Amino acid sequence: MIKGLKILSSKPLSLKPYASSLQVFSNYTSTKGVHNEQILPRLPLPKLQDTINKYLKTVRPFLSDDEYNATTKIAKDFENGVGQKLQDLLLKRAEKHRNWLEDWWLNTAYLEYRDPVVVFSSPGLVFPFRKFNNQQEQLRYAAKTLLAAVDYKSLIDNDQIPVEMMGKSPLDMSQYKKIFGTCRIPWEKRDKLSFNDSKYITVLHNNHIFHLDLWGEDGKQLNEDQIVENLAKIISLSPDRAISAVGVLTSENRDTWAKAYQLLSKDTTNASSLRDIERSLFILCLDRACGLWAGREDARRSLAAAHTIHGDGAQHNGANRWFDKTVQFIVGADGVTGLTYEHSPAEGQPIAVLTDYIINYVNQNKPVGTPSSKPKQPVHLQFNVNTDVASMIKTAETNLDKLANNLELDCFKFDQFGKDFIKSQKMSPDSFLQIAMQYAFYSVHATAGAHYESAATRMFAGGRTETIRSCSPESVAFARAMLDDATPARDKVAAMRDAIKSHKDYTVQALQGLGVDRHLLGLKLTAIENGIEIPKLYSDPGFTRSAHMRISTSQVACACDGFMCYGPLVGDGYATCYNPRAADVNFAASAFRDNRGSDLAAYTAALRRALTHMHDALLHAAPSKL
Repeated sequence: MIKGLKILSSKPLSLKPYASSLQVFSNYTSTKGVHNEQILPRLPLPKLQDTINKYLKTVRPFLSDDEYNATTKIAKDFENGVGQKLQDLLLKRAEKHRNWLEDWWLNTAYLEYRDPVVVFSSPGLVFPFRKFNNQQEQLRYAAKTLLAAVDYKSLIDNDQIPVEMMGKSPLDMSQYKKIFGTCRIPWEKRDKLSFNDSKYITVLHNNHIFHLDLWGEDGKQLNEDQIVENLAKIISLSPDRAISAVGVLTSENRDTWAKAYQLLSKDTTNASSLRDIERSLFILCLDRACGLWAGREDARRSLAAAHTIHGDGAQHNGANRWFDKTVQFIVGADGVTGLTYEHSPAEGQPIAVLTDYIINYVNQNKPVGTPSSKPKQPVHLQFNVNTDVASMIKTAETNLDKLANNLELDCFKFDQFGKDFIKSQKMSPDSFLQIAMQYAFYSVHATAGAHYESAATRMFAGGRTETIRSCSPESVAFARAMLDDATPARDKVAAMRDAIKSHKDYTVQALQGLGVDRHLLGLKLTAIENGIEIPKLYSDPGFTRSAHMRISTSQVACACDGFMCYGPLVGDGYATCYNPRAADVNFAASAFRDNRGSDLAAYTAALRRALTHMHDALLHAAPSKL
């Protein structure tokens, strides 16, 4: 989630380091990104007392009075005891690193995470729907997508992407350098990232895998017609589904996939094919039609989301993937298009910016361009699959089908109003939508829901995210007021504004690296690395309940009529990604079917009602300022 993001000059700007509520230890550091070198502040280390005080407020909705008193004592004992020792050790780490969290976060949040990247980590992004009357139109759209992506990569490579700004603060652009050519490599206990540059891509069709050069032997880029011709050749070479769909192994538990990867790599042909995929710029998945979608637009959105997240299982397009590549463009025969992205190198916003670039490029219908005089033919990558790997492929197919069937999706366009109306009420659109989700959850479950929203910390060198804890005493009070028919509209609006202000205030702090969760994670990892017993704070109900994020959310804004989608963080939770536009909001919500602690249909119905009720309350109440 990036609020107030503006594309301004490509000239790097300097920032004054933040000094409020943080442990002062650093000046500036450099980061190599789109513009070679940016001078940005280091990620701040918050003061321990400030984090504990903020933490105690965030846990209040989940505890009784007696529990809260016990949690307060534990937190204060931590602050005045072992916490201070851990803070001192963490400060020493911060003095030695440009970003004290960067490596820890990459490892703990991504590379050491052993569940499949599918559903549990990697999002999908649905592009605006297309209508292909025939295969030629599908392939032409695919060719335009490839050309757009390569054109955008050229802008990145030549430092022509403007520096993004948050207010007056430039953002770290280094994530853009990690979009293309990157591949996650399965490894026991901790995966690896491979960064590459090349002039070819990987194409999947019917679970077959191909090497496709985008430049000819004469060094010239293929034009649109030549790419279409080569894609047609790929389709002709793979009329039936591959007997052994090696790509489905990338959807497995990471340790399981690591074992299969090692088995495959013992064969020289397999090792060569694996390296070829790893080093490609990105992947193009030429998919079969998604299937029936009941004629409703929302049903088609949900089905498209399923195909971008997990391919709708191995029986459909789920094996026509290589989930380890950072970017996989999806072009379905029925006009379902989008991408799947592996989350570890980059956040959602750079991917959303790429999406808008591609959609604009495709819609321009640029001239075909000058052809290469010596285009290269596509190469069918081969795998020799022994009985052990074949068995692992069958198991992976079964597991992927279970994952796909268990993820329920409800993706819809809320078109009664968009961010323009919210702004007209002098409110933050993001905070308004976040509080609507709080209201919706409370109306379904009659209890407070721990609520994660990602805040970008790219104002700092190597910055990734901080957690915005959207559930607050104010959000709970607002939900209760809205559900109480006896509460006057004016009082409901006052409670709404209090909740929105509380969320907005926390957001500002999180964007400055002054949230709760990353600091507490750093202190815990410091204890582990130094052989110190993990403090009682981390097993206390205040911590465990407030960190059990039953609502996982992110604003991923793109100008086009697209949306990002992903799975919940916890078994009894909901994921809600949203793209607020001027007159509407695209939502993508999900939950797990096998968990009785969630009810997706009830939640999304409540979310629609919450938005409508908030809108109506504002119109019926006397105007007031936030």
